[in-house]
Amino acid sequence: MSKLKGDEEHSRATRRPLRLGLTGPRVLFCVGLLVALCMLGVCATILYQARVDALNRARETSSNLALLAERDIERNFELYDLSMQAVVEGLRDPEVRGSSAHLQRLALFDRAATARYLAAMLVIDASGRIILDAANDTPRSGNFADRPYFTVHRDNPDVGLYVSDPYHSRLRDAAPSIALSRRISNPDGSFAGIVVIAVDLGYFRTLLGGLSLGPHGAISLIGRDGIMIMRQPYDAKIIGRDISQASTFRRFRAAPEGSFPETASIDGVRRLYAFRNFPNLPLIVMVAEAENDIYAAWRARAIRIGSVMAVFGAAFVAVSFLLGVQQRNRIRAEAELKMLARTDGLTGLHNRRTLGEILEQEWRRARRSHRAFSLLFIDIDCFKSYNDTYGHQAGDDTLAVVARCISSNIRRPGDNAARYGGEEFVVVLPDTDEAGAITMAESIRRQISDLGIAHAASPFGHVTASVGAACVQADSGNDVDAVVRAADRALYNAKHAGRNRVAVFSEETETPA
Repeated sequence: MSKLKGDEEHSRATRRPLRLGLTGPRVLFCVGLLVALCMLGVCATILYQARVDALNRARETSSNLALLAERDIERNFELYDLSMQAVVEGLRDPEVRGSSAHLQRLALFDRAATARYLAAMLVIDASGRIILDAANDTPRSGNFADRPYFTVHRDNPDVGLYVSDPYHSRLRDAAPSIALSRRISNPDGSFAGIVVIAVDLGYFRTLLGGLSLGPHGAISLIGRDGIMIMRQPYDAKIIGRDISQASTFRRFRAAPEGSFPETASIDGVRRLYAFRNFPNLPLIVMVAEAENDIYAAWRARAIRIGSVMAVFGAAFVAVSFLLGVQQRNRIRAEAELKMLARTDGLTGLHNRRTLGEILEQEWRRARRSHRAFSLLFIDIDCFKSYNDTYGHQAGDDTLAVVARCISSNIRRPGDNAARYGGEEFVVVLPDTDEAGAITMAESIRRQISDLGIAHAASPFGHVTASVGAACVQADSGNDVDAVVRAADRALYNAKHAGRNRVAVFSEETETPA
């Protein structure tokens, strides 16, 4: 790895032919890829805009359906409320109050009492008993003092129109209904009872069921207290459920109207919600279209168009690749040959020719910046005897192992190692002072010794190396050849001093380390 970093940092003569050679095929392939990506990008942009359009259409449709349901319910509830107000006003007329039950029913209950989904219209006295029934001259029996639509008026005279939560009717075999009620007061303001209209939930089921939103869509009518009044698709178990803690409901209450995507707490389906809070009633209508339904047609179209564009793009890139593959292979082969010409085949390090180029380049750089420049000369001790004892093949293996040991110590991008010749190696250390050079040299020497490669002809019993180090301050007064000679002289001193050691040659002193 260190050698490759050295190649990238220092061997410009090697890089230039490689870069120039790869330019043609690379540009050809990149242009083909760029054109294909542009085609896919344009296609993706168009498809994305179509997706946004589908979402906007769904949002607009859902909002319109919510508005339609709101207006229908408000119109009918307004008629019911007007009928109840007429009853309250009529009961204040002494003539009406003093007439028979039949005449009271004719005078007080208009034709709204015969509406299709109006299940009952009753006048209930202060004790909770029915005193007038729009359906019969003889009121049905029952006491409703416990119903919320009764107690709310009894306890609070300012409620006005009250819309109850869903309940099961006591008069109609537990039919699901909601009640609309108003207070009846005595002349002194005391509680005199209520007038109540029971609305069959079938009205809401029919109304919401007629609004189609796809197989996974949902439409709900919810009280502002979070009680579910009606939902399509219909499930009797959901009617009356409290969803006030659901995240969707909290968002319904946060604004008069709006839309947002969310996952339903009831069935776990992700939908686009459009909602409206009724301005005059404590109700919320919610229309939710499932995202799968919104994007179903778009998804099918996107898959078809995207697949065709992907095939065309891949074909275009493949053609570009095939046009350049032969040229690329040829240039790579040429580049490898050039690299081999600059690399020692046995050790994988730079050869001597490349070393010369590195030395000249790094020396010029060090001289421009007036920085320290160090060089290590490494020689395997008694290597001729090793070859004579173990053979040249073993000698070559040892050279390769020592080269890997040297490379493992080179970590900075600017440092380089080369085979100088035979069993000699050179390490170039730009911007390294004497202390750093000694540290590097000692590390290499110690690791080579620690390899423990048997060497019977060595006084140490195993393969060792001597290292000569030279460090100078680069300037115009010296040259790189002088550094090489100094390192070679230091190596001679290390050999002369007993081998397996580091010797340093500097401008001021020449000592073994």
